[in-house]
Amino acid sequence: MKFAADENFNNDIVRGIVRRRPKTDIVRVQDVGLGGADDPQVLAWAASEGRALLTHDAATMTTFAYDRVAQKKRMPGLFEVGSHLAVRDVIDDIILLAECSLEDEWEGQVIYLPLR
Repeated sequence: MKFAADENFNNDIVRGIVRRRPKTDIVRVQDVGLGGADDPQVLAWAASEGRALLTHDAATMTTFAYDRVAQKKRMPGLFEVGSHLAVRDVIDDIILLAECSLEDEWEGQVIYLPLR
């Protein structure tokens, strides 16, 4: 499973994922030239790359994700991560997703972490 972290996603989580599971395919949108891009652009890029998007932005990103699904556009999955959650628990959940998910399993879905 491939992930993208949006611009405001907690970098401590990204670093923790890479530290604990180095083979995880995760990129930050600002590292691919999308710093400052709006939500629809980020979602379109993630879809074109087949990457599920990690975000803390439940206010707007989820709305645009649902819009993509309603328009029958590709949306490999959006994982909304509460910013109040413990970093360690989020890392555990994302690693679990990376290790146990099938390709395209989360297509068209918005999932709220924690998984439990």
